[in-house]
Amino acid sequence: MTVVAVIVLLLNDHLLKQAHPGFVTGKLSDFAGLIVAPPLLALLLWRRADLAATLLTGALFTLVKTTETGAETASHLWTLVAGPSRVLADPTDLLALPALGLAWWVRRRSLRADSGRWRALVTTPLAVLAVAATSAASPPPSADSVQADDRRIVVHLDDAYESDTGVRGLVSEDGGVTWSEWYLRRDRPPQSAACVPRQAQRCYHVLDGRAVAESDDGGTTWHESWKPAADRPDPEAGQRPDDRPRPRALAVQARSGGHVVVVANGVDGILVRDVSGAWRQAGWPQFVSGVVPPEPMDPVREERRIAFFFAITVLLGAMGVGLRQLRTPYTIFAMVGLGGLLYTVLEALDDGPGFAPGKLLLGGSVTLIGILMCVVLAAAGRTRPTAALVGLGAAPLVYGSVYGPFHGWTQGVPDSYGVAVAAAVVLTAGVVAAGGALIRRDAYLAGSSTSRPT
Repeated sequence: MTVVAVIVLLLNDHLLKQAHPGFVTGKLSDFAGLIVAPPLLALLLWRRADLAATLLTGALFTLVKTTETGAETASHLWTLVAGPSRVLADPTDLLALPALGLAWWVRRRSLRADSGRWRALVTTPLAVLAVAATSAASPPPSADSVQADDRRIVVHLDDAYESDTGVRGLVSEDGGVTWSEWYLRRDRPPQSAACVPRQAQRCYHVLDGRAVAESDDGGTTWHESWKPAADRPDPEAGQRPDDRPRPRALAVQARSGGHVVVVANGVDGILVRDVSGAWRQAGWPQFVSGVVPPEPMDPVREERRIAFFFAITVLLGAMGVGLRQLRTPYTIFAMVGLGGLLYTVLEALDDGPGFAPGKLLLGGSVTLIGILMCVVLAAAGRTRPTAALVGLGAAPLVYGSVYGPFHGWTQGVPDSYGVAVAAAVVLTAGVVAAGGALIRRDAYLAGSSTSRPT
């Protein structure tokens, strides 16, 4: 039953929710998750703690689903584990609590079965994948075009995003200071250039999708009026220097005391030049029904994934070096597992705004088969304990040595991406060298003890 729940969780979160979003698919994940979570939590507790794990799961689930504080805390914790995530408080999800009774019954039955231990070995990695992997993200809002007349300014959203309320854009009647919902479709295509009404010499133009230029001679010559800062990434928006929002379209409106310029700035929302000439990033109005600001993303998410890949590589490598026998099949399955993991990291998790379900299932399946077989062969091949412990200790250190410098770069230390790369290389090489020296020393001591006369 737990295996079935894991499969349901994977398929529902990565396929069904995208194809048929709604009440049924939303609650299905809650039911399946409450069946899977208690046995996972029990692994972290002392033996015979199944009842405690079940009760604790129910208590935490209730806290998260009924309080904003619980939901916010879960969002932060889940972001640390699985990358940027958002957990929403929804008391109706408590309808899934009876699933804990089924989880308890399944757990007690599996413990009485002879195959319980091996079943747990097979299902636990898949369950971790199902629980930790976030669903494909809903397309974020994107400001695609903007129109203006004497009375209002309308920013239209990209056609890929349309909320359940029918909101298709935002409208302002005070020169871009405040915004409300707009429900009508655009009636003309986006414009990349516009002049101030009744001032044909003063014009603005989206320059190569990277900046906004202005002209005081009717478009004969142009100079930059606004451009994004290019030296530092914006961690809250998940931006690299070469991955910043690009202005797509603009409109100009005459106002008392001057004029305003409103720019559709893609996923970054609305950019406004007020009558004083100052530019400000208005972003997304938080109160607008049906428009959700894009969730924060890790600006070095690729580096995070590569760090995880290297950590698993070091773990499997250390266990393989410590094998007393069965090295050839272990090496083959290690390559299979790492190949599947690399495919998942580079392909399945990098397909647009969310996951590619087919690629994820393929890469995840290959990865699980390879790693599970490595675990079985490590046990059968009698891996030296020291090598296994070194691998378990070095894996998180390698993750930190690869990812740490890039995370620091987003905070300003170091101030150069190249320095972060160099620091990651040096730190990782040091961790791997130290781990290798420990394993080599253990092998030497073991060889010396076996050759010593008795």
